[in-house]
Amino acid sequence: MAARTIRVGVIGTGFARGTQVPVFRACPGVEVTALASERPERADAAARELGVPHATTDWRALVSRPDVDLVCIATPPALHRDMTLAALAAGKAVLCEKPTALDAQEAEAMWRAARERRLLALLDHELRFLPSRRRMRDRVRSGELGAVRGAHVYYRNDNRASAERPWDWWSDAARGGGLLGALGSHAVDSLRFVLGREPEEVLGQLATHVASRMDPLTGRARRVTSDDEAVLLLRFGPVHASVALSSVAPGKPVHGLEVSCERGGLRVEGRELWCSRVGSRTWEQVALPEEPALPPGLPDNEWAHGFWRYARAFTDALREGRGEVEDAATLEDGWRTQCVLDAARRSHGERRWVRLDERPAGSPRTRT
Repeated sequence: MAARTIRVGVIGTGFARGTQVPVFRACPGVEVTALASERPERADAAARELGVPHATTDWRALVSRPDVDLVCIATPPALHRDMTLAALAAGKAVLCEKPTALDAQEAEAMWRAARERRLLALLDHELRFLPSRRRMRDRVRSGELGAVRGAHVYYRNDNRASAERPWDWWSDAARGGGLLGALGSHAVDSLRFVLGREPEEVLGQLATHVASRMDPLTGRARRVTSDDEAVLLLRFGPVHASVALSSVAPGKPVHGLEVSCERGGLRVEGRELWCSRVGSRTWEQVALPEEPALPPGLPDNEWAHGFWRYARAFTDALREGRGEVEDAATLEDGWRTQCVLDAARRSHGERRWVRLDERPAGSPRTRT
């Protein structure tokens, strides 16, 4: 019997155009059959460039196509809930970009719809698939370095430091823009993944250093409502963690995760893993399995390498009829992470620690 071909429809032409579509097309037994973007010129140009046979501005038409088995959603977060629910209602598997949605209520609706329909629906937390992250998780949870004492996630980049960068959806909190959602979702998911614990309390401080940007459609300055810097403190039971993220900090870009334990610590930066024993005061690089070569044209970074591994695992699971992908972030994971992001925003507004079991006045009760 011939192996089943997995047919992918992709909504979005940003990260999807540079990474997701090329990766899916390079996966054995996978075809990208349709591409959607709200701007016709982007949809048509991306389809021609990437060799995708069908392009449309109507994402609902893509979701309903009979030649689409998996819908990959790579759009601003404000669209994630409706697109995910429509894809699930059409019987499609879903891979949704992070952050999950605009808030935890939307994220919960997505998770419950996937569970009720028993469809494979996951989040694109591709860093979970890097050997460095998995080895760190295994060594931390094994206890070989003793009890965990603390953890720290850090990200520094100046890609939004210039006020000359034009206004776009990323500048708009109402559409899900901002660094807390974009990188904070990865940070919280990484801590949950490595520590194997759920955060209980969060203290958040957000900042917007570039207050306005030029709107290319109107030629006028437009107010930025999203954050470009975020600092969080989180309590995972006895373990305290910190997150420091900036998209306006100069210097060499860096992105890493450190975990400190009784007898030593581990540090991931990019795709590398380092270990330090207490008293050594040095970091030694940990040998990892050789990584497979990326498809031609992809950027040589942790995001592309992680997605290359993830896409093959996801499409293999669909082909084999499996209902899960080992280590992948589910929509339930997405909801739990979204609860933390919501609490961080609330903490910033109210200037206090916020417990994850607190509910804002008037909010619906969330079942666990």
